[in-house]
Amino acid sequence: MSEDQTYTAEDLEAGRLLFARPWDFLTSVTDMANLPDATGTEIAFAGRSNVGKSSLINALTGRKGLARTSSTPGRTQMLNFFVAPETPLTIVDMPGYGYAQAPKELVEAWTQLVFAYLRGRPNLRRVILLIDARHGIKKIDLEAMALLDKAAVVYQVVLTKADKIKPPALARLVEETGTLLAKRVAAHPEVLATSSEKNRGIDELRAELCLLTDQ
Repeated sequence: MSEDQTYTAEDLEAGRLLFARPWDFLTSVTDMANLPDATGTEIAFAGRSNVGKSSLINALTGRKGLARTSSTPGRTQMLNFFVAPETPLTIVDMPGYGYAQAPKELVEAWTQLVFAYLRGRPNLRRVILLIDARHGIKKIDLEAMALLDKAAVVYQVVLTKADKIKPPALARLVEETGTLLAKRVAAHPEVLATSSEKNRGIDELRAELCLLTDQ
């Protein structure tokens, strides 16, 4: 369970080609009744507010302004869908969790939407659970994992901002995270480390997501 997951040259090239296509915003959803048709493969991105979700999606797709980034945590308040022409993959940007300043009623509405989506989306293949490498796994991340375990949705931990800590500390974090995930019901065993700013791990994550599509 390490960031040393091996991808072949073919895997990396397929991932590059998939994300070289012109990705664009499809729709935002605040109600399950308005979800787009469940076709192809959906991969959802989840994580604490300000974990770097939008920045990572932008880095993957090569579109700086695709997913809106903000210094204000909690800006993503809906399920946002992104697609590319003739591509079997849909990316879903989920509301960030753990934003204490949001009104309680709004947080409850987000939570209900996320629960319903996780449990009722037949083409959701994996949730990419983002963890800030500077802070590691917090209590609220464990609560999110418990929700995903209960929903029986496979999730994979991807560390963000990996360039912000020293290599020995990152290696320790990857190992500790892998050990923790081994005890979780629905967790994927491999941990990937990324940096949107330095473009680290982006090619590998593209390859991993490409492998999940129905191509």
